[in-house]
Order: sequence, then C-alpha cells, then structure tokens
Amino acid sequence: MMYPAGRSPKTTRLDIFLLLALAAAGGFLVLRIHSGLDYPWNWGAIPQYLLRFDTHTGHWVPNLLLEGLFTTVRLSVWSMALASIIGLTMGLFRTSPSLFKRLLGQTYVGLGRNLPPLVLIFIFYFFISGQLMPLFGIAESNLSTHPMLSRWVTLFVAPPERLEQFLSAVITLALFEGAYITEIVRSGIQSVERGQWEAAKALGLSRQQQLRDVILPQAFQRILPPLAGQFISTVKDSAIVSVISIQELTFQGMELMAATYLTLEVWITITLLYLVLTLTLSLVTRRLEHYFEQRLFKG
Repeated sequence: MMYPAGRSPKTTRLDIFLLLALAAAGGFLVLRIHSGLDYPWNWGAIPQYLLRFDTHTGHWVPNLLLEGLFTTVRLSVWSMALASIIGLTMGLFRTSPSLFKRLLGQTYVGLGRNLPPLVLIFIFYFFISGQLMPLFGIAESNLSTHPMLSRWVTLFVAPPERLEQFLSAVITLALFEGAYITEIVRSGIQSVERGQWEAAKALGLSRQQQLRDVILPQAFQRILPPLAGQFISTVKDSAIVSVISIQELTFQGMELMAATYLTLEVWITITLLYLVLTLTLSLVTRRLEHYFEQRLFKG
C-alpha cells in the first residue's frame, strides 16, 4: 500500500488497546476450551497424519492431510487457470459491440452466479462428465499403457483412477468461479477512461489492438486485487467437491475424523492448513500489487 509523501502508518493508543483486547479474548477462548470443554485432547496423534516414514524408500512422505492439501492446491490452480480463461473471454464478450456476444456473456453470468455450486457439481458429474470424458479418451486404461505419462499426470493432476472425478471438479469449479471473474474483467475494462479508447482509436488501432495494447494492461492492474481475492475464494470453495469423493483436504479430514474420532484436532489442523495456504496467497498478491505500483510510479 502506498502512502502520501512524508507520511507513514502510525500506531495509535487505540490500536494497541484493540490488539490487547483481541489477544485477551483469544487467550480466554483457549482457556475455556481446555478447561471447560470435556474433551480428551490428543494432539500427539496428528503429526503422523501429516507425514509418514516410507520403509520402501527410506524417506518421509506426505500422509493423508498433506496429500489432501496438495490435491486442494492442484485443484485450485487448474480451476483458477481455466476460470481465468473463461472469465477473460466472457468479460470481453460482456463489453463487446456485438449484441449476441453481450447476451451470451450475460446469460453465462446469470446462470453461473445464481445456481448453487453443489447443484452444478452434481449436474456436471452425473449427467455431463459421463458423456464428455469418453470423447476425449480420458480413461485409466489409456494412461496405464504410458508409465511416464501416468507419473506426470499423477504428479501434476491426479492419479489415473481418479482423473475423471478430478477433471469434473475442475471444470465445475471453473464454470462457477469464471462467472465472477467475468464481472471482474468487465468492470476493469469499463473502468478505463473513455479518453484512452478514443486516443487509441485516433492512432488507427483496431479494437483488438486497442484492447491488447492500451486497455487490458491498465485494466489488469485494477482487477488484480479482486482477482486474487477470487483465487483465495476458489481455494475455499474447492472443499465442496468432497461430495464427489475428490480426496482434497476437507474429504481427507472427514475420513480421518471418522476413523480416529479426533474431531477437534483434525478440524483445527485443517483450519490452520487452509489459513497457511490462503495467507500465503494474500502475501504473494500484495507483492504483485507493490510491484505494479512501482512500475506505475516509475512510468
């Protein structure tokens, strides 16, 4: 965040008081949980579900919770990549001079933002993916004949036996999140001053050249914060695909809780893992914002 010249953020007495009050409230809550809650805490059992020692390789490898975290990361990255493509395309449609493209973009946004994601997941997984996936030749048997390809798919996407469910989840999340990204892109494009369009047109640039060279670079800097917020939202929304047995973090937590009855330990650990992931994304976003602000002021 940039501050006016000669000024910097200051810590007031009110800030100190509020921080102390929050710390006291947090300490009181922890104390009440440990002293007033009749629950047999067993935190010592949690580390073994994060890492386990593989006797075959002689190395420590991720166990259930970290495997679920990595699946959540892969699911979020692929979903956001596809959602960004969909959102950029539909955002351009929403600002297009073509009536057909505008109506198409508006219809997509209306459906995507007004249907519950759980309904979309069930519709796509049970009615659509079963028809579409075979057309692309996506099947475990096709990958089993290519060991190297199978290893790369397992590392960056999902194990072959779970690939169909994973891709269904990615496409469903992308369609849902893409509707919100569409509006972010549309508002970013429309926020660019009309004079920029007129100046680009006066230079003899076509509409595509105006968007590529003049409008979108300015719009990108403005949509970066809400776009990053949508990425964080995608990470949190990915938990809903556990209903189709995608072994992401929430699904692994439910399975582990049912097997061990470590209810609070498991869900507190999962909460902390989600926080680490989302706070890391927030820090990366701030660095990107700072980088583009510096470029803007240098320019």
